[in-house]
Amino acid sequence: MRTKIFTLVWLLASVTVAVAQRHEIMSSRIGALQVMAGDRWTDMPVASLGETIHIDFDDLTHDYTRYTYKIEHCEADWTPSEELFSSDYLQGFAEGNVIDNYEISEGTYMLYTHYSLNIPNDLCRLTMSGNYRLTVMDENAGDVPVFTVCFMIVEPTMGVSLEWTDNTDADIRGRHQQIEMQLSYGNVAVTNPLEQIKTVVLQNGRWDNARHNARPQYVMNDGLRWQHCREYIFDGGNEYRKFEMLDLTHPTMGIDHISWDGEHYHVYVFPDEPRPNYIYDEDANSAFLIRNSDYTDINTTCDYALVHFRMVSPERLDGDVYLNGAWTNDRLLPEYRLEYDDGEHVYETTLWLKQGYYNYQYLLVDAQGAFHPVPSEGNFYQTENSYQALVYYRSDGDRADRLVAYASITTE
Repeated sequence: MRTKIFTLVWLLASVTVAVAQRHEIMSSRIGALQVMAGDRWTDMPVASLGETIHIDFDDLTHDYTRYTYKIEHCEADWTPSEELFSSDYLQGFAEGNVIDNYEISEGTYMLYTHYSLNIPNDLCRLTMSGNYRLTVMDENAGDVPVFTVCFMIVEPTMGVSLEWTDNTDADIRGRHQQIEMQLSYGNVAVTNPLEQIKTVVLQNGRWDNARHNARPQYVMNDGLRWQHCREYIFDGGNEYRKFEMLDLTHPTMGIDHISWDGEHYHVYVFPDEPRPNYIYDEDANSAFLIRNSDYTDINTTCDYALVHFRMVSPERLDGDVYLNGAWTNDRLLPEYRLEYDDGEHVYETTLWLKQGYYNYQYLLVDAQGAFHPVPSEGNFYQTENSYQALVYYRSDGDRADRLVAYASITTE
């Protein structure tokens, strides 16, 4: 009876959908926003206490803007930790700090000023694990927010491990991948896992289809285990498509051709044909990296170009098609939606992007808002994906959720 009650309560608790962690850009002047823990550009921005979080962005003008930022600690569901004072989670100042590291672009057709910010710094040092939201504001315009970014600080006091299998309840060696997870409490005293433990499992660092607080199949004195958990079945999808804009004078990987209209460069990615069969193609699982062919002075010498995407489709699909990648911040915004050209039989869109290496995929969103890989892209269990697990804990005496375990695997 006790197990049945526990199961029912856990199910009721997991009904609450967490607020997804996604960077959000509110100003059209902001470009090439990237958040990185250490030098791990292909990973989620998860850092240990004291490790550097790098935040880089461009203001698409040569005009200096006095940007300031504030930092908030957030709960596992990304709502603000209202029971904490800023002094509980950082040393220094939580807001009003000026971003004073900036430099203007050189020799580029698109004028911009590059800003960079590192956490910790002389004004702000984090002292507590958990989720963090950093908001950058334009002081010249009355502290209006221009973007927010989210990152995580982990203190590994528990242990979590992940495994994967293609033998799922949905199919056997077909289109899906199943994640199994085990959590060890270590020396942490957990008396009520329902109240004290929260979990998130993600595919390729995507928060738009993350699985929150799935019920474990096994509850033990020293930990929890998720095995054959239906909530941890993911579409295998296909390898991310990719291209590089390293030199705008000639095409590089994935680029069909480049043209100049007298004002701007136009970069045409090869048309994306249907992929009925799985073929391995190494990718970075949605990540992107600003760079050029010399990989020197990338912050100020990489230019912007109009990048043209085209996905071949013999007919219009039942739903909307969107571009998705880490550089879209997992947001299905109007600018990432592709329009169908009945004459050319392609979905297409054009975006301003800074030189660099990009991964992307196409998602189909139906009338109910559900999204899946575009059918012509294929959906295969063999696809190499990465999976991440975040484990949060709050003891009876704590006033906020701490991030106590993090793990990542790939399905190679």
